[in-house]
Amino acid sequence: MTHPIPPGTRDILPDEMRELRRLSDALLESFERFGYGEVATPTIEYEQVLARGDERGAPVAYRFFDESGELLALRSDMTIPIARLIANRYPSAGPPFRLCYLARAYRAVRPQRGQMREFTQAGVELVGAPAPEGTAEVIEVLAGALAAAGLNRAVIGLGDADLYRQLLTDLGVAPEPAAAILAHLAAHDLVALEAQVRELGLAADAGEALIALPSLRGGPEILRRARALGGDAVSRAIARLSSTYEALVARGVAHRVNLDLGLLRDLGYYTGAILEVYDPALGHILGGGGRYDELMGRFGRPLPAAGFALFLERLHVAQAEEERLAGLPGSES
Repeated sequence: MTHPIPPGTRDILPDEMRELRRLSDALLESFERFGYGEVATPTIEYEQVLARGDERGAPVAYRFFDESGELLALRSDMTIPIARLIANRYPSAGPPFRLCYLARAYRAVRPQRGQMREFTQAGVELVGAPAPEGTAEVIEVLAGALAAAGLNRAVIGLGDADLYRQLLTDLGVAPEPAAAILAHLAAHDLVALEAQVRELGLAADAGEALIALPSLRGGPEILRRARALGGDAVSRAIARLSSTYEALVARGVAHRVNLDLGLLRDLGYYTGAILEVYDPALGHILGGGGRYDELMGRFGRPLPAAGFALFLERLHVAQAEEERLAGLPGSES
């Protein structure tokens, strides 16, 4: 007799569990070397607290009522719970706050390869440190974590969450088509993006800018190419990215970063710099993050903030692939 488990969940047997534990320990030790202290929050939160951080509940997938009729939810990430924790537990302490975690989270999934309903995240939150130095510190910690996991091929993509929102506003695009364009960007669907932009009937230069910008990826030279496309929103985003990149150069980690103007995260609280981690050996996104300078204010303590989260199980798969590639004839150590 076979007893099924829900799609997007899995059992973990002893050998893999030992490997995951070693990876978890390596990540937490790396975070702590940078001065980040580990915290834990409840797996369940009041739904209204999660919705305060993101109008979609971050987006919450699993809701249920407690014995008093209060609506509860399983957390879908750790950023909003940590924002709530800082507002509750450190209402008058001086920033910055450097916190890290290893925690389970839960999201609704589509029946596609690699998507999990229940998963483990390892990450950090730096609250109270403004851009660009706060962003650069978070990226430096992220680079250190990837090195601790042995993921030498992994790349950190760096984009700007406000670029397209501000550009669409400047171009006078109505809310409904603007939301569709942002959704295509978040899904990395450039074909659908181009079709949507063509339907808008924008001036030729404006439409070309919307289509061309998401394809710009690489080193600092792409910032010059983006600036040539013109527009105040583009200029503001380029200025933010330039200052962050200069701070990364000063910290010696710019070589791990790929500037990517096509990035857009699907959570509503991001502002400014956004991050995405991928490994060419794997093909899956390993994690992401960015700035969320307005989130803490929703909990009554306005502070600039940035952070990232890595998917532990995906890191583990990437580790195995890195080791396999390293063992191939002619590979570099």
